[in-house]
Amino acid sequence: MTNPASPRPERPRAVVRRIRTALVALLAAVLTLTACAPFESSQPSAEAAATEGAPAGLERFYTQEVSWSSCEGSYECATVSVPIDYADPSGDTVKLSLIRLTGRNAKASLVVNPGGPGGSGVDMVKDSAKSMFSQKLLDNYSVIGFDPRGVKRSAPITCVKDAERDRMRQSTVDPSTDAGLQQAFTEQKALIDACAANSGPILAHTDTVSAAKDLDIIRAAATRQVRLDYLGYSYGTFLGSTYASQFPDRVGRMVLDGALDSSLSNHEITVGQARAFEKAVHSYVRSCLTQSGCPLSGTEDDAVAQIQALIARVKDQPLNTSSGRKVTATDFVNGFILPLYNDRNWPALTQALGPALRGDGSGMLRLADLAADRESNGTYSSNSSFAFLAYNCLDYSTQSDPTAMRAEAAQLAEVSPTLGESFAYGGVNCRDWPAKPVRTPAPAAYSGESTIMVLGTTGDPATPVEWAGSLRKQLGNAALLTWQGEGHTAYGRGSSCVDKAVDSYLVDGSAPTDGARC
Repeated sequence: MTNPASPRPERPRAVVRRIRTALVALLAAVLTLTACAPFESSQPSAEAAATEGAPAGLERFYTQEVSWSSCEGSYECATVSVPIDYADPSGDTVKLSLIRLTGRNAKASLVVNPGGPGGSGVDMVKDSAKSMFSQKLLDNYSVIGFDPRGVKRSAPITCVKDAERDRMRQSTVDPSTDAGLQQAFTEQKALIDACAANSGPILAHTDTVSAAKDLDIIRAAATRQVRLDYLGYSYGTFLGSTYASQFPDRVGRMVLDGALDSSLSNHEITVGQARAFEKAVHSYVRSCLTQSGCPLSGTEDDAVAQIQALIARVKDQPLNTSSGRKVTATDFVNGFILPLYNDRNWPALTQALGPALRGDGSGMLRLADLAADRESNGTYSSNSSFAFLAYNCLDYSTQSDPTAMRAEAAQLAEVSPTLGESFAYGGVNCRDWPAKPVRTPAPAAYSGESTIMVLGTTGDPATPVEWAGSLRKQLGNAALLTWQGEGHTAYGRGSSCVDKAVDSYLVDGSAPTDGARC
């Protein structure tokens, strides 16, 4: 397999929206509420209260002047300065990039995070806010997106040039063998060394605990609100729950959609995702078999076995494409799982899978490029994979002992016969990272007065629905809404029941009944 990957808690939300548009183009080419509270204004008039109580040594960051200027047509952009190292706030700083879309009746700001880690909140708001958020939300909030530290415009983690990224994707390594595992370690260390050489001091401080502290500075300096109103998707729920644990009295209206259980270890996340993606594979196959033009045949188990056999063939012999590039097993799997994040994109998987079964990997390569943020001209539009690596290496301890990794690989193959092998050997990624993890997985600990809204989706492959229930219990003062649907996250994906519940909570202050379902 190529560059064995640690689990990705989700696809960055903005990227998923861009992917949806691209997938549509590909397809076209061939074919009950309680606890009401008034909407509170906490705009600049609340400035003094918003900035008081700043942690010692951070006062200048909380009280900094943020200058918004017109950008990207109808948007405004700004930067906020934060310390690189919160243990040394008098040291070097970095600027976080922000973007704002102001609603016509806006009385407060809503800060949003698309997930990742590594997703760009600036891109999410710029490219997708007007289509993914309801008009009610857009009218009543100023929606603020930001690139977290280490991401794209905010002191980005920088590793290798685009041509080298292409080359790395064409490399094939089989870590199940001793020689292959050593090669994987060697190649990953070369990448890490490049990250260290090109990223600077932010490399040791691209972690979620620091990002949550950044979020409170954004609250005080950029929104001038006493409490943070926040909407986070997938990894963004981990950032949100980390914030709530650190700043419980500063939590306003917070929606955590596609919840990540912060108490889980890297191993537990990996196994949970592998199991959930296997479930998604079967859901896709059942749907495909009912459609004309499905390239799979026989029973559900027969069809899944055909996919498994194809992956095994690609592992031994990468697929050819019309571009001359090869589709390695890792690229194939990345392209295969991408449409599983949204059942509306399942037809695009079907379209790519048929030719792949006949030896043409061109369609699967297009999906893999979308997953990697690679444009048709060979450039990569984000540094999400590098930022993802940095956050995971600092947020989680990973087991890099070969015996332990092979035992995990066997477990993953059992829970996910189709994709489990692709989730294995994630311990390779961080063994040589130059900084040690900064946290130990632990349950969220929230003591605030504001009820937090947690959303889970029954068919979510990236953040299994069980994690939402676990996070809701950990938070205590929270309400869980479950959507009976397929794909990753819930709000803005077509359920009027979910959208109305979230809007009623954020705009009207009506928290859903805990345990409600849509």
